[in-house]
Amino acid sequence: MKISSERILTTHVGSLPRPDSLAELLLKKEKDEDFSQNELANQVSIAVKNIVHRQSDIGLDIVSDGEMSKIAYSTYAKDRLTGFEGDSQRKINLDLVPYPNFREKMGRMTGNQPMRRPQCVGPVEVKDSEPLKKDLKNFKDALVGIDVTEAFMTSSSPGVASMFMPNAYYDTHEEYVEALGAAMKEEYQAIVEAGFLLQIDCPDLAMAFHTAFQGISKKDFLDRAYHHVAVLNNALRNIPEDSVRMHICWGNYEGPHDYDIPVNEIMSIILSAKPMAIAFEASNPRHAHEWVDWRAAQIPDDKILIPGVLDSTSNFIEHPELIAQRIETFTSIVGRERVIAGTDCGFGTFAGYGKMDPDIVFEKLSALTEGAQIASSRLWGG
Repeated sequence: MKISSERILTTHVGSLPRPDSLAELLLKKEKDEDFSQNELANQVSIAVKNIVHRQSDIGLDIVSDGEMSKIAYSTYAKDRLTGFEGDSQRKINLDLVPYPNFREKMGRMTGNQPMRRPQCVGPVEVKDSEPLKKDLKNFKDALVGIDVTEAFMTSSSPGVASMFMPNAYYDTHEEYVEALGAAMKEEYQAIVEAGFLLQIDCPDLAMAFHTAFQGISKKDFLDRAYHHVAVLNNALRNIPEDSVRMHICWGNYEGPHDYDIPVNEIMSIILSAKPMAIAFEASNPRHAHEWVDWRAAQIPDDKILIPGVLDSTSNFIEHPELIAQRIETFTSIVGRERVIAGTDCGFGTFAGYGKMDPDIVFEKLSALTEGAQIASSRLWGG
């Protein structure tokens, strides 16, 4: 994993807006409607190439495939593993329960979430490795001739898979998560062996408290989160920590977020995870103040911070100077070499869903690269 040795490097959380035509095909696949497999494969390949070029063109250093082939970061594993069927009932996020009018208004703006959330109804094992192989090939092909510092591919943590695809088979939640960890281990290793950084998405360590796991006590939630990290660490046991980064978030949606668990209450859990780099929300109004908690934490000397210096739920384009100030806040905590400028969350979390305008997304990312240049000039001089 590269560090900011000469200037502040830039990245993002992984998902980016899919082209409308590709999102339409992914939705047809999700709904078991008729579609052309060849057309989908061709559109994914083209979309990955285009999204990699676009990231490079605006100066991002550490790029992804944009999750072009995936309907959602949190449920795509259902197509690669055995044991999943049907759909499951969504729980209303605790912060949204008191505001039915707001929920209706946001629904009109964003539409309904398109992906299914199947239940686990049988043993979880690897079913089909071809989708992963295609993702790896598409990404490798897209990077040919592209000048970037590094490339990363995202993958669901065992915990986030369990929160979006509830257990109806295993005797305990713990057994279910352990089965997911054993099954996902193959994907984790394949991504790293292909030469990419692995990003593990772990909203289960924060967001799940007021969403999927609402109703259990805080102690039970923290115990569950510790177990999730233990399972993840075991699944990563053969992978060097400097090949892995993890993403923590409280939910990539506009809302009150007044039920979010504070970062200081889960800090020890986050820091106990194996991945060297930690990407986390640091810009939205509910978590921007928590830089003081990162300052107070006993952050191991080998950890790299990837604070979100862009809000991923707002079409405001942050001023580059504000971005530079946010970067410098974290370099004052761990030093300039151990900070990479990132985003709060992904910009295309679910295909065909959300209020973010694709063109504005890339203007925000352009502002990110400009802000990193401003911060670099002050931190290194010149």
